[in-house]
Amino acid sequence: MIIIPIKEGENIERALKKFKRKFEKTGTIRELRSRQAYIKPSIKNRELMQHAKYIQQLQDESDNA
Repeated sequence: MIIIPIKEGENIERALKKFKRKFEKTGTIRELRSRQAYIKPSIKNRELMQHAKYIQQLQDESDNA
């Protein structure tokens, strides 16, 4: 449960903004979206490897430059 302390006389819109920020940090929406479609472990691993290769290429290019 998300608890947002509100000071006396604080604007409601500011409190909503705080709530939205805290809610985004929890990652609830991101997790729900990821659970909507099942991704096979082999595909997850392939994507991780591709990302690692991409990061490695960027680091190699910055080292050479």
